[in-house]
Amino acid sequence: MGGYGGFGARLTRRLLARGHHVLVAGRSADKAEAFCAPLPMATALVADRNDDLSALLAAHRPDLVIDAAGPFQTGNDRLPCACIAASIPYLDLADARDFVTNIHALDAPARDAGVAIIAGASSVPALSGAVARQLAQGLSRVRRIDIAISASNRATAGSSVARAILSYVGKPLQLWRGQNWSPTWGWQELRRQNFRLADGTQLRNRWLAIADVPDHDLLPASLPGRPAVTFRAGTEFASQTLGLWLLSWPVRWIGRGSLTPLAPLLAPLQRLTKRFSDTRSAMAMTMIGEMDGRFIERHWTLIAADGDGPEIPTLAAAILADKILAREIEPGARDAGGLLTLADFEPLFATLSIRHEQSQTLLPPPLYARVAGTEFARLPEKVRAMHDLRGDGGAEGEADVARGDHPLAKCAAWMMGFPPAGHHKVHVAFSESDGVECWTRAFGQHRFKSHLSAKGGQLTERFGPLRFRFDLPCDEKGLTMPIKGWSVFGLPLPLALAPQSIAREWQEDGRFHFDVPIALPEIGLVVHYKGWLEPLP
Repeated sequence: MGGYGGFGARLTRRLLARGHHVLVAGRSADKAEAFCAPLPMATALVADRNDDLSALLAAHRPDLVIDAAGPFQTGNDRLPCACIAASIPYLDLADARDFVTNIHALDAPARDAGVAIIAGASSVPALSGAVARQLAQGLSRVRRIDIAISASNRATAGSSVARAILSYVGKPLQLWRGQNWSPTWGWQELRRQNFRLADGTQLRNRWLAIADVPDHDLLPASLPGRPAVTFRAGTEFASQTLGLWLLSWPVRWIGRGSLTPLAPLLAPLQRLTKRFSDTRSAMAMTMIGEMDGRFIERHWTLIAADGDGPEIPTLAAAILADKILAREIEPGARDAGGLLTLADFEPLFATLSIRHEQSQTLLPPPLYARVAGTEFARLPEKVRAMHDLRGDGGAEGEADVARGDHPLAKCAAWMMGFPPAGHHKVHVAFSESDGVECWTRAFGQHRFKSHLSAKGGQLTERFGPLRFRFDLPCDEKGLTMPIKGWSVFGLPLPLALAPQSIAREWQEDGRFHFDVPIALPEIGLVVHYKGWLEPLP
C-alpha cells in the first residue's frame, strides 16, 4: 500500500532488489503503472487502504501486506484486521503514536489466525527502540532519554508526511516527565542541536521541536526506571522549523482546529528550496542512567550523507519483511520497537552513506552537591535524596499555601504563577540538562517553574527575567537558602529591595519537608508555601 509514494517507492525498490515480487498498490492507477513500468517484478494495483480490501487480498493472496501509505495519525485498523481475517501477515511504517500503541489490541485475533501484525517498522519506534535498548545495557535505571531527528530538505517523502506533522502542530500532548504525565504542545519547546561524530563530521545548529511519536509511550514502559522521554524533529532549514513553531501558537491558543489543510502548500515550498539544501540528515539519542551507583550519560549519533537519509525509515520494514517471510517472527500483534537490534541494521547501513557511533560520559555530582561541596554529605538522608538528581525525577506530596492581601503582592504572585491559598496535592518534576535543573511545581492544577544553576559557588534560581542568588548552608538538620543578590534581565538590583525569603528544607517523620516564605519590602507577604514531598520511584 502506497508502494509508489515517497517512502513506499524506496521500500519497493529495496524489496525488489532482495528478490521479491511486489504488488504496488495505491489510489492512482496512472501513478502505479508509471512507477512499475521499468520494474520487471513490480505489478501495479489500484487500492485504498480505507476501503474493504477482502476481495483484493483473496484474489492475490500476497505473502505479506506492507502499508507505507500514511498518514497514520488519521488511520484506522481496517487493513490489519482484513489481513488477520485473510490469515496474511501485516507490516507498516506507522509513526503515529495512537495507531502504533493500539496495535496490541489485535494481539489475540492475530495469534488465533497464526499471523504476525507489526506496526511501526520505521525510524520510530523500530530503529529508536533498538538504539535505546543498546544504550540501556548495563544500566540499573534509566532516568531520561532525548531523541532527535533532523532531515535534509531533500528528504521529500510525499504529502502524507506533511499531513502527519501538521496534524499535531499546536495540539496538546502528554509526555512522561518527572514520573508523571505532563502536558506540552506539538512542535513547541524549541531547541538547537549539533549532531557530531568523533572525527569532526557534524551538522550544526539544527532547530528541533516536539513531535508526537510512539516512543513517548513505549520507551517509558519498556526500560528500567520508567525514564522521561522527549522526541524532537526538524528540517535543516531553520525557517521551516521556526515557521511551524510560529503557526503552532494560534492552534494552541484557540484550542481547536488544525494546520492539516496547509499540507498541499508544503511540497511546492520544499521544491523551491531543494536546490539550496544540504544532502545530510541526522538522528541522535542521549540517555542518562545509573550504573554501579554512578550517573552515566550515553550518546548515539547517526549522520546520513549523499541524500541517503530518506532511506532510513524503510530499513526496518525491509529487515522485518525478511524475518516474517522466514517465519522468524511469532504470530501476534505488536509494535516494532522491541523486535530489532542495531546489529540487524548494520548490513543495510553499510550499503548507504550512513555512519553512526556511540560514546559514554561519567557525569559530575548533582547541582546541590556541587554548590554545597563537602557540607552536602552532612544533610539528612531524605534531603540529600531529593537533590540526588540526574536527567529526570519526580516527587509528590502535600502543601499549604498562604497568599498576601496587598494588591501589589497579588499582582506579583499572579506574574510568577504562584498557587492560590489553600491545601494542595503537590507534584514536582525535576529535569536536568547541562548542569541546569528545571523544577516544575504543580499545586493541583496550578503550575509554575524555575531554573536552577551554579555560579560563583552560589545557587542561582531563574524565574523568567528574574534571577536570584543564594548561599546554601547545610548541616545535619537540613539546609537554608538565604538570598544574596538578584537581577532582572541581567541588571543587578539593590539587595535591600529584594524579596525577603529564607527557604528551608529538612527531614521530619521520615519525610522531606520544605518551607518557602516570600515577602516584599514595605508590601509584606506575597506567598508562603510549606509541606512535604516523597520521591517517586
